[in-house]
Amino acid sequence: MIIRFIEFIGVLMEKPAEGLGRFILLFYAVLKGIARPPFDVRNIVRQMLEIGVNSLPVVLITAVFTGMVLALQGYTGFKRFGAEGLVGSVVALSMTRELGPVLSALIVTGRAGAAMAAELGTMRVTEQIDALETLATNPVKYLIVPRFLSGLMMLPALTVVTDIIGILGGYFVTVTLLGTSSKSYLRATWNFLQVQDIYVGLTKACFFGAAFTLISCYKGFYTSGGAEGVGRATTGAVVFSSMTILISDYFLSAWLF
Repeated sequence: MIIRFIEFIGVLMEKPAEGLGRFILLFYAVLKGIARPPFDVRNIVRQMLEIGVNSLPVVLITAVFTGMVLALQGYTGFKRFGAEGLVGSVVALSMTRELGPVLSALIVTGRAGAAMAAELGTMRVTEQIDALETLATNPVKYLIVPRFLSGLMMLPALTVVTDIIGILGGYFVTVTLLGTSSKSYLRATWNFLQVQDIYVGLTKACFFGAAFTLISCYKGFYTSGGAEGVGRATTGAVVFSSMTILISDYFLSAWLF
């Protein structure tokens, strides 16, 4: 009975352990690819445009309305205690510490991460990756390293944009629509916002950028099963990346604060 139970646990853990091992080996191969020349700058710039610039419109829309909602809800709550002047600090701290990096990462994961997994998955099932290996081209160096570096660099940049636009959205609601003093909003933002808050948000963004690109590329790179497998890989990339972002956000917050 005990032996059967152990066998059941072993069979149950076989695929997750195999997947974890593949993921670690892929991460190691990416790190080696980053350190060794040649460096395909043109491919990196192309991926930066795809991940960063092309994601900018949806990031801007999300940021401005997130800041507006924070300001509206904060004003409604603080008005009960006569502390409407603190709305600016709530919006600024919320955006820089948590909402800026997390929302940016989730949005870019849903847009660029899914595209990465689908593109690499299609290349795998159509044997284009095998063709690269036949031509003595390292597929990890050529396909994954540029995406990894681009995500690592562009997500912090998008987070900065999200923070600024979110704070401006809160300013618009608080000052223009609700009639609060402009000096009060700006003073609260300036007095309570510290460099550490911005640093923590950007640190999170770097980790999220590395995580979602690596997970998305892993799902696409090891796709199998034809067109159906590509669909599974794309869905899995978005789901696992989003879960990783949300779960790691807590542990990063506990560690950095």
